[in-house]
Amino acid sequence: MPASPFRALALAAGLASSPAAALAVAPSDLMRGYENAARAASPSFAGFSADRGGHLFRTPQGREWSCASCHGEAPTGTGRHAKTAKAIKPLAPSANPSRFTDAAQVEKWFRRNCGDVLGRECTVQEKGDILAWLLSLR
Repeated sequence: MPASPFRALALAAGLASSPAAALAVAPSDLMRGYENAARAASPSFAGFSADRGGHLFRTPQGREWSCASCHGEAPTGTGRHAKTAKAIKPLAPSANPSRFTDAAQVEKWFRRNCGDVLGRECTVQEKGDILAWLLSLR
């Protein structure tokens, strides 16, 4: 099994010895970690695609939900959980600068949400594609 993006990110960034400092990242740092993990997993890795990420986000992928079911078609606004109706802060970093700044939280939520939407964990390629799309939104 390839190294997790979080582990690749921590090694590549040479983060400080403090566990709290190791979790604080910028979305671009997280993206570099996913790129490193994708290259390690597949020598033919050709980069992430915002177009693929947007399509994956909006389209049900084997389960009845898509990411947009809760985060909204435009994740620059507040979403609402499809089952509980709980408000969800904007997902796009342009609308919510605290998004994608804690690598452990990002992995936790990808694991949970990909399970809900895909019925499995997202691949590094899928995570990078979704993040590329979210970073492209203004």
